This record gives sequence, structure tokens and C-alpha cells, in this order.
Amino acid sequence: MTGPAYAELGARSNFSFLDGASHPEELVQTAQALGLAGLGLCDANSLAGVVRGHVAARAAGLPFAVGCRLVLQDGSAWLAWPTDRAAYGRLTALLSHGRMHAPKGECRLGRDDLLAAAEGWALAAVPPAEPDAAFATRLRAAAALRHRLALPLLLAAACPYLGDDRRRLDRLAAIAEAAG
Repeated sequence: MTGPAYAELGARSNFSFLDGASHPEELVQTAQALGLAGLGLCDANSLAGVVRGHVAARAAGLPFAVGCRLVLQDGSAWLAWPTDRAAYGRLTALLSHGRMHAPKGECRLGRDDLLAAAEGWALAAVPPAEPDAAFATRLRAAAALRHRLALPLLLAAACPYLGDDRRRLDRLAAIAEAAG
């Protein structure tokens, strides 16, 4: 398969209960079969699938990005990819902190927790289905920490193919530009 280089960087496996259905190894196989340039696994508040995904991607020769979808108590979601060992350590410490302060099976993370731990990460804001003023405010607040990130703050825009994708992407572009 030929075409533009594309890597899915926010895939969710069956370790994201009720969100993902496939095992990490199956995601790698599918990414390779589709000719993707790489795969990033970002399960919800968990790194549970990254070892299996990494092993499968390594065997397949597919570039693999270790990541996590951080779902905060305010309902916002962020994709985080640590860029070095120290950043990975901060991510695992954040997840441990969130789990220790929540009932079994849950993870309680606040925006301040995220912002304090994000040094050395590539971080992308996941917009809600309808980007609103609250999302714009959260994005502006996160943009203030961009000097600590490994890359500029990113926006994980996607096309849900519901007929209004152009309007939605234009709205996200305006919010991102306003956030700086």
C-alpha cells in the first residue's frame, strides 16, 4: 500500500476498558497491514499495553511510540508521549499517584498534576466532540507550560466524518491559534 505517510499515535487497546477492543499485538499487525508509518499506543490512564505493543512492533519493524491518554477529573483528555527515561518516570509516577488516591480501578488526576509532571513530554490536547469555551481555556492554560515540553503543545484533531468536519477543524484551528 502506498500513500501519504501516516502514523496512528493515539490508538487504544483492550487495556482501555470499554474504549479499545484489540490486543496491542493486533493493533501492530493491523498498522503494518495498512502500511502505516508507525503506531503509538495511548491507553486511558495506563501503560498496561505498551510492553506487548513494543515487543510486537519491534518484531514487525514498525516504529512504536509509548504513550498514555490521560483522562482528568475535569473530563479533559490529553495524549502524552514521554521522550526520555526521566519523562517516562514522571509519567509512571503521575499514574501511580492518580491510582493511589482513587478507589480500586480508578485514576484521579487533576490539571495541576498533569502540568507538574509534563516536563519532557510531547503533549497533545484531545478536543471534545464539540470544542467549547472550557476547552479553549484549558488549552490556553496548558500552552503556558510549553517551554517545559519536548515539543510545542499539540492538538489531537481528528475527523469523525459526521458531515461537519471542515467546520470542526476550522473551529479547532481558531482555538489553537488563540491559545498561542
